[in-house]
Amino acid sequence: MNIGILGGSFNPVHIGHLMLASYLRQFGGFDEVWLMLSPLNPLKINSTELIPDVTRLRMLDIAIDGADGIQVCDIELSMPRPSYTINTLRYLAKRYPRHTFKLIIGSDNWRIFPEWRDSEAILSEFGVVVYPRPGYQVGTIYDDRVEVVNAPTADISSTFVRKAIARGKDMTYFLPAGVYNFIKTNNLYGTKA
Repeated sequence: MNIGILGGSFNPVHIGHLMLASYLRQFGGFDEVWLMLSPLNPLKINSTELIPDVTRLRMLDIAIDGADGIQVCDIELSMPRPSYTINTLRYLAKRYPRHTFKLIIGSDNWRIFPEWRDSEAILSEFGVVVYPRPGYQVGTIYDDRVEVVNAPTADISSTFVRKAIARGKDMTYFLPAGVYNFIKTNNLYGTKA
């Protein structure tokens, strides 16, 4: 199977994540898209807003319940931290030798991709799919290891959702079914009753 790996903190997972995963699964040539929970992004090592791994994992499970071809991948939770994408991809390739894996990143991350550990190895061994993010032009890419997809964009971020929740805003239509209730029930992100 051809698997797309969409990694992130998912703090929290929102409709933009699922819209992208669904689009890539249906129109991007992937048999499945795996949402890979990152416990600690090396480029965000000083983040103080990250809630526990197990809580973010639970929200991902709620979000994809019943989704066709979208899975949750928690492999990085058992790997050394900080987690480096090249190590994760190599581990997945070894663990699932019959699958091929390709990394999916936004145009915001593509801009800083050379800063990633072993970014050249990621390109050579796995390849990268870049999707547009509002405010970040992809530009012209002359590398056959990189595919640019014109996926629909939603100008929404986990940071926006967290701040809105803390201000008491209703995020029902910004989060997957069940996730907002989970957040409110567990008083996450400064939820106001």
